[in-house]
Amino acid sequence: MTSDPFRGWNDPRDTNAGRESRPKRDELDGEPDGRTTRGAAFPRDPPGDRSGTSPEALVAFAADDGPFADDTAAGSGPAAASYWTLSRTPLTSLVFTLPLVAAYEGGVLLLGRGSPRNGADVWLRELLETLGFGQYFLLPLATLTGLLAWQFLAHDRWKLSLAVLPGMVAESVLWAVVLVGVGRLQQSVWPLDLAAGAGWFLDVGPPGFGAGWRGIAARVVGYCGAGLYEEVLFRLLLLPIGVWLFGRLGCGPVAAGGWALVVSSLLFSAAHYVGPLGDTFEIGSFTFRAIAGMLFAVLFLVRGFGIAAGSHFFYDLLVGLV
Repeated sequence: MTSDPFRGWNDPRDTNAGRESRPKRDELDGEPDGRTTRGAAFPRDPPGDRSGTSPEALVAFAADDGPFADDTAAGSGPAAASYWTLSRTPLTSLVFTLPLVAAYEGGVLLLGRGSPRNGADVWLRELLETLGFGQYFLLPLATLTGLLAWQFLAHDRWKLSLAVLPGMVAESVLWAVVLVGVGRLQQSVWPLDLAAGAGWFLDVGPPGFGAGWRGIAARVVGYCGAGLYEEVLFRLLLLPIGVWLFGRLGCGPVAAGGWALVVSSLLFSAAHYVGPLGDTFEIGSFTFRAIAGMLFAVLFLVRGFGIAAGSHFFYDLLVGLV
């Protein structure tokens, strides 16, 4: 007969029936002799006796079997929570944004390198060329390598679950719809620039290809570049640099993060009015784009690079094609 792992707790409610039911629960957990496994409920000490649970055991439970454990059994509450952990890792963001990289870089090559490119892409390539790195595919490779380095430096588990990718698509679409709603709300309460129409939005589709399939393809390629390289420039690069700079100026961590978020979002908005393909400056569209930049920055900080890039792409897609 298996020994009772709860003996010594002296629980007055501990009946023979209760002792017989515990091994069955432990068998479901996959371990004999009352040992719980990952995802199993942690035994609660009865009143009057705390000898059954040491502080070390509580720490181990919180670290390994807590509500945000990454590798719990499918279908349980902790497993559902693992989506929020796995989907924000740099490794998952890398895999999630690979279609954007392939669609943009491949689309530009198919349409011709003379086709309009995303402004952030052009600026990043010019920066690399200034540093002596002019190879065409260096920028996408540097982006992917940067995400891998971030994964390594963050000491995250090198665990990839393809099951979270459909959820990331749905979440990105949801945030894109929210941003469309914010734009519509601003249009309704702020009559300035109403004649600008799409100027309130981040529609950055390249002009000059007409309404045929080539024009549609060029716009989708442009949306992929915006979702990818604008997030690389303004969130992956400028936001951490801003936090560092404001920290050096004496700001605390929270203040440095807040100032970096605001400044990078203002720069993001201003970038849409720079260059020969830039829009005519309007205070309404500038304000909305700054708000959108703040949303993308918050998504980057809270949900990771992949969700920020995906939300940006799907927003442009909804506004430009739907």
